[in-house]
Amino acid sequence: MEDLTDMLPVESIRLDVRAADWREAIGIAGGLMVETGVTTDEYTGEMVANVEENGPYIVIAPGVAFAHSRPSPAVRKTGMSWVRLAEPVEFGHESNDPVTLVVALAAQDSGAHTSAMAGLARLLGDPDTTAALAAAPTPEALYTVLTGDGQAPADTAPEKPRATPGSTASSMHKILTVCGNGVGTSLFLKNTLEQVLDRWGWSAFITVEATDTISAKGKASEAVALLTSREIARTLGDVGRPVKVIQDFTSTAEVDAVLRDTYDV
Repeated sequence: MEDLTDMLPVESIRLDVRAADWREAIGIAGGLMVETGVTTDEYTGEMVANVEENGPYIVIAPGVAFAHSRPSPAVRKTGMSWVRLAEPVEFGHESNDPVTLVVALAAQDSGAHTSAMAGLARLLGDPDTTAALAAAPTPEALYTVLTGDGQAPADTAPEKPRATPGSTASSMHKILTVCGNGVGTSLFLKNTLEQVLDRWGWSAFITVEATDTISAKGKASEAVALLTSREIARTLGDVGRPVKVIQDFTSTAEVDAVLRDTYDV
C-alpha cells in the first residue's frame, strides 16, 4: 500500500490559489494531477460530475473538500493533489462550507490507497497538524508537515463502554461507511471509525466496510448501521437499517457519539 507522501509529491501541492467557485477549485486540483501524469483531463470532469450528481458530500469536514470519482480509464496511476485556496468558496454543503482546502484523489482501484487515506484522516483530525498545514508558507514547507512522524498527539481515550457487541468471531458485527463511489470519502470515514473502535477495544468485534451507494443497498441487511453524509443518506433512503449522518469525517468525537448512540452505551 502507498503512503500519503508517496501519492502526494510536492509538485502536486499549490497554496493560496484563487478560484471563482467550486468547479474551478476542483478544476485546479484536477489540473495538478494531469500535470503530474496521474490522470487525463477527462477525470477532472468526472470529479465535477460526481458533485453534480451526488451533491456536496465530498465536503468531509469544515473547510475541507475531498474531490474524487470512480476508477476509470482517465486514471493513469493512483495519486493525489492538494490545493489551499486564497479565498474560501461555497460547495453548497449545509454545515461544512465554505471550503479552503481541496484534496483530490484519483484511484485505479479501491485498495491501493487505504494506507494513504488512514494517514490523511489522522492528519486532518489533529488540530495542531491542521493549523500547521494551514500556515505553511510554501509547498515544500507543507510537504515537510506531511512527512513528519505521522503521529497525531494522543487524545484522551474515552471511557471504554462496559458492554461489548460480542466476544467471538461468530458474533462479529458490521458497520458500512458509504459514499457515492466507495473509494474516497467512505474510506476516509472508515479510518476515523476504526480509530474510535481501536480506542474502545472493540476492533475485534466490529468490521468496517467502505462501500458505494448501490452496493450499500444490497449489503445493508448485513450491517448494524450505515454511516455516511447527509446527502448520501438521502440517496440511500430506507434500507432497513439505521443510517447515521456524520457531518465531520475527521472528528473522532462525533463518530464516538454516533457509535455510542448506535449501541446505546
